Amino acid sequence: MSFFAPGRLRAEWFGNVRADLLSGLVVALALIPEAIAFSIIAGVDPKVGLYASFSIAVITAIAGGRPAMISAATAAMAVVVVDLVKDHGLQYLFATTILTGIIQILAGAARLGRLMRFVSRSVLTGFMNALAILIFTAQLPELINVPPLTYVMVAAGLAIIYLLPRVTKAVPSPLVCIAVLTAVSLTLGLDLRTVGDMGALPDSLPSFLIPDVPLNWDTLRIILPYAATLAAVGLLESLLTAAVVDELTDTRSQRNRECVGQGLANFATGFLGGMPGCAMIGQSVINVTSGGRGRLSTFIAGTVLLMLVVPLGSIVARVPMAALVAVMIMVSINTFQWSAVRTLLTHPRSSSIVMLATVLVVVLTHDLAKGVLVGVLLSGIFFAGKVRRLFAVTSTLGEDEQSRRYVVAGQVFFASAEDFVGAFDLREPLRQVEIDVSAAHFWDISSIGALDRVVLAFRSRGATVDVVGLNEASATLVQQLGRHDKPGAALPAGH
Repeated sequence: MSFFAPGRLRAEWFGNVRADLLSGLVVALALIPEAIAFSIIAGVDPKVGLYASFSIAVITAIAGGRPAMISAATAAMAVVVVDLVKDHGLQYLFATTILTGIIQILAGAARLGRLMRFVSRSVLTGFMNALAILIFTAQLPELINVPPLTYVMVAAGLAIIYLLPRVTKAVPSPLVCIAVLTAVSLTLGLDLRTVGDMGALPDSLPSFLIPDVPLNWDTLRIILPYAATLAAVGLLESLLTAAVVDELTDTRSQRNRECVGQGLANFATGFLGGMPGCAMIGQSVINVTSGGRGRLSTFIAGTVLLMLVVPLGSIVARVPMAALVAVMIMVSINTFQWSAVRTLLTHPRSSSIVMLATVLVVVLTHDLAKGVLVGVLLSGIFFAGKVRRLFAVTSTLGEDEQSRRYVVAGQVFFASAEDFVGAFDLREPLRQVEIDVSAAHFWDISSIGALDRVVLAFRSRGATVDVVGLNEASATLVQQLGRHDKPGAALPAGH
């Protein structure tokens, strides 16, 4: 079925209208303090993050590949641009955001979304657990050295969030939590930290602008390294978040379309005076757990965000941070994979190590990309080691004791190439050697080099060597990279 078939579009936009509207409203409220905080991290005015969150959410709702996933300004992207803003100013940030979008669009066109297949389940679990920890620790500044009443309000908010669904699920409990605590705070005149204390909200709509930077190679030299990093980090976090939402909703995302959608969102945001962004797992979990399933929920989150901060900014500014902290603590609890703790000792040791390493690196560096990279590398190393152990070579000596037949089984590649060579007695005085590789597969230049070394070593001692059973792919590699089947081939000096 086409991605743009009328039936599919109708289901994605209007198949869950009521729940999408309500969940989008919850997310819009939760996005405001986050966008302001990320603007502060990047060293820009709060409106830069708020405009970005509006623009990115709305555009990815239309063009993205994962319905119900929330994309906006994020901490991971804000951290990358700190030095850029400090050294070159706001206009270079806008230009970088535009270039980031172009790179992401090209990545989607090149179908780089397929790279997600190399992220193992253990890495994904570690990613989710680390993010849950970071979400919780990000709330600690709102819980340290605050009036005792703050703890009472947070506890009351959590009680509403977890107890209300036992009575009714007609309205998302996080939305009720925000509404009730705000009403109580305003009615009783409580002295609590509010959204307005995070920074001034914008009083006008975003307008189209062209970044005021020189269009020359010097500008490109400045912004390209930042844009490339932002594009990679943004796509990695977006695709991982899409995988999480896939699992929560038991549906599949369109990864390459998501890459393009993220790129279009960042490209347009640079012209609207916004900072770069990507998918947000915390807000995406809020959306899904509040009932959001379609593109309408993401669209509503973005549009309502703008409606709240511009015409209703004075009201939104009075929402107590305690209400939003309660919502984020709920997100942290729901995001953490508690089953991973229970199965830590029963799962294969390699899987547990990958998961723990991903969590540890992310928590220590506050960089999700680094944690996932470490997890993927460890997964690859463990997988290579596992495949290497499946490799075996057996042999039988001929009746004349002058010939030997070797049978190779398994995968021959860089990790097993040394074992392949070591399985042959290259000093045995033989006249005839047959190497049967019909049950083996040669994968890379290291494996072909190992085969060359064995064949040429036997030949240097006067033996005739026949390699039989090469499959088509292995034979092609031998033809392209091998030396033993070339006229006049011999071992290098010293072998």
